[in-house]
Amino acid sequence: MEKYKIIVNPTSGRGAGARSIHYIQDKLNQANIKFDLVVTEKPWHAVDLARNAVKDGFQVVVAVGGDGTANEVINGLMEAKIQKLGNAAMGMLAVGRGNDFAYSMNVPVGLEKSMETLLANKRRTIDIGHVKGGDYPQGRYFGNCIGIGFDAVVGFVAVKLRPLRGFSSYILGAILTDFIYFKPPRIKAKFDSETLDDNFLMISVMNGRRLGGGFMMAPDGIPDDGMFDVCVTPKVSKGKVLALIPHFMKGDQYEQKPVRAIQTTTLKTTALEGSLPVHVDGETLCVEGKELDIRIIKKQIELICDTK
Repeated sequence: MEKYKIIVNPTSGRGAGARSIHYIQDKLNQANIKFDLVVTEKPWHAVDLARNAVKDGFQVVVAVGGDGTANEVINGLMEAKIQKLGNAAMGMLAVGRGNDFAYSMNVPVGLEKSMETLLANKRRTIDIGHVKGGDYPQGRYFGNCIGIGFDAVVGFVAVKLRPLRGFSSYILGAILTDFIYFKPPRIKAKFDSETLDDNFLMISVMNGRRLGGGFMMAPDGIPDDGMFDVCVTPKVSKGKVLALIPHFMKGDQYEQKPVRAIQTTTLKTTALEGSLPVHVDGETLCVEGKELDIRIIKKQIELICDTK
């Protein structure tokens, strides 16, 4: 019988993680699943917990939280693999604020529905991204996305917009960022097949489909095709930014000039003027970075998800 390590971020979803613990224990006990539940105590703690879970022989590691918790568990699983400690499948109970990783990977959002998926135990092996640069020159793994430019600053602003939460905070953050905070940097971006040099509003590197709680940056993204789907948006007027927001929400932005899609396995970006604000799976990679080196690693983590 497989052993499950359940890693709970108690602060995710404004305390939803902590409130979920008794429900999780009851459901796993009813299903006769052998498990150990631990609670994170600080940022990056889930990385250590996930890596050590693999080392200790757990076959499934479950992230209970949102995008940040999922990202840390991914990093722990990948570190365990690189250090030859072993492999484990990943589960997700999506009780966080944005839940873009869960949405993109066909894990239902909400405790009860994502628990049903966990217990159904259907699996898919997904690609994982890796980025070097910013505050992580040694590198950091990601499952869903990297946002460079405008969408990163929107995320930074949205976190401060209490008591708003979820998608509403991102919408207001986008409006504030458009008019107050953001000047598009000039970026040299080298993809597999071409190099661009321009002032970019944003470059969104997607392994999944959605970011920011509701922006469909890669509506047709497939997380196991060995490719990033990159949404590239050069500098536009402030009014055009507002006009584009509904299209990013619907996923039809590629019908709007000058937005375009590029598929690639690698991306190297350099700030020629200004700097690179960057998030990785919704977490800050850097506020003023200069260079990023991004690549995809095919078929790395077996994920418990809805496979239909």
